[in-house]
Amino acid sequence: MVCCDRRTVSLAKMTGKPKDRTDAAPPPQGGVLAVPIERFTLERHAAATDRVAVEAPLEVLLHHPALGQEPVSFGATMRTPGDDEALAAGLLFGESVVNDPTDVEAIETSTRRPNVVNVRLRAALTVDAQPAARRFSAGAACGVCGTTGLDAAIARAAASRIAPSAPIALSTLLELPPRMREAQARFGDTGGIHAAALFDRGGALLDVAEDVGRHNAFDKLVGRAWLAGGLPLADRIVLLSGRASFELVQKALRAGVSILAAIGAPSSLAVHLAGSTGLTLIGFLRERHCNVYAHPERLSGPTLPTAVTPDAR
Repeated sequence: MVCCDRRTVSLAKMTGKPKDRTDAAPPPQGGVLAVPIERFTLERHAAATDRVAVEAPLEVLLHHPALGQEPVSFGATMRTPGDDEALAAGLLFGESVVNDPTDVEAIETSTRRPNVVNVRLRAALTVDAQPAARRFSAGAACGVCGTTGLDAAIARAAASRIAPSAPIALSTLLELPPRMREAQARFGDTGGIHAAALFDRGGALLDVAEDVGRHNAFDKLVGRAWLAGGLPLADRIVLLSGRASFELVQKALRAGVSILAAIGAPSSLAVHLAGSTGLTLIGFLRERHCNVYAHPERLSGPTLPTAVTPDAR
């Protein structure tokens, strides 16, 4: 029997579209907090109210017979409350703790401990009895901060291969930023929250996830797709509201993404990893131009430049 202070989300309940879920209580004020401020200009100042994105820790506890009777902490990350189940699922999938949705029996959150999520793993699943390799305490902008052995993480990611696929129209790609922006409800409230958006090859928006952390937004997006049986994302486009770091390219490869685009810049390691694995990597995506850093063959339309410069914004 489940205690009255605990909310249990079974796998069956989690496979529908996020907007159709009725079992999850929304975060306070939708992840937005009103705060008093003093607004200054050169002429005057006045008391006012502003809205900021909520940032709070989330600890992921793993339950499995191999780990003992007590749950084992997988780590804590800073995030915007909401979609905690999807965030936990996406994080565990991205770290290869789970591979199939059936590996998770249930994800439970407690009303008395709103910043804790319990993940109950299938008993037959082989689990490392020493999951401390990823016991991290990560900031909202951190992806592999707690991973021990960065070289091993790079080697695993570099072993991935994205199969060739038919190109999409460049004009379709350039239309995606405003579509994502229109769907970012919390960004409109705060101006300080990241998003990861999922589009089909025709440019239709399929899902968008928001969080104060770039990696968390991506994990939420992938977690929802994974729980719904929607991976790999080989025929999808993922758009990031910020920059494309190594960690996000690594997560995209794990999810089978073939086209990863970002509003901001990629890092050098992200470019190298994308180039060696077959992932199309796009940065500085705007409504009229973009930079293609790896595998431009997935885009059709006007001839793409073979080289890009840091000034091409």
